[in-house]
Amino acid sequence: MMANMNGALLMIASMACFTLNDAFLKATNGDLPLFQLLFLRGILATVFIGFLAHGNNAWQFDIPRRDWMLIGIRSMAEVAAAFFFVTALLNMPLANATAILQMLPLMLTLGSAVFLREAVGWRRFAAIGVGFIGMLLIVRPGADGFSIWSIFALLAVVCVTVRDLSTRRMSARVPSLLVTFAASFSVLVTSGLACLFTEWAPVTPQLGGMVLAAAVFIIGGYFFSVHVMRAGDVSFIAPFRYTGLIWALVLGWLFFGDWPSPLTFLGAGLIVATGLFTFYRERQLMAAS
Repeated sequence: MMANMNGALLMIASMACFTLNDAFLKATNGDLPLFQLLFLRGILATVFIGFLAHGNNAWQFDIPRRDWMLIGIRSMAEVAAAFFFVTALLNMPLANATAILQMLPLMLTLGSAVFLREAVGWRRFAAIGVGFIGMLLIVRPGADGFSIWSIFALLAVVCVTVRDLSTRRMSARVPSLLVTFAASFSVLVTSGLACLFTEWAPVTPQLGGMVLAAAVFIIGGYFFSVHVMRAGDVSFIAPFRYTGLIWALVLGWLFFGDWPSPLTFLGAGLIVATGLFTFYRERQLMAAS
């Protein structure tokens, strides 16, 4: 039980760091081009992850070709996810973007059933359906509040789903930190190359401080998320990822004056409730097997 509680606290800390990273990126208010923003943040994050991988003996390159292919797919999905999510984040309320991102566990369950042929019963399929209704309440296609940025956030969820499904297909011998480094390095290189074809904006001390803070918090998010996997029962810890939505609500209100509409709250509640039910069902099935 103590290991589970430690794991839950680590997950809460990880979600807080990732959400603070998002908040500082959003606070740049588009004054830095997207790829410049990702490149500057990526330098510090990639260097730190590299040192973390070295300290944990994760530089193991003698892995099957199939795993290298999956690492490549995962890294490209990470690049696309970063592009879509940060673009959405800069153009819509923090809580709304974060709420849409909470579709990930449901999308993973659906993707596992469709592409990995994992058994998914009617209860979890029903939960996925209800979760999609919650997502539509947030996005509200056809309503005045709908924008292309909601589509970008949904595309980020699809990309992260591809990323995580690729991870599931990797063999156990692939170090997780090697995979994390490959993804961070891919975002760094891709955004760096894109910067060659876009105008470089001046980095004021205020903007530099925000990018530095974003880098520090995403490093913290990676650090805590690595340790989460080593603490307690994953089925107990995983639901605490939804605390990221609470952090987003608080930070969005405090720093940007954003407060979601009642329909957005209802949609987010449906997504969280169905996600928690999915975790509960998976835990039941694991206990019965």
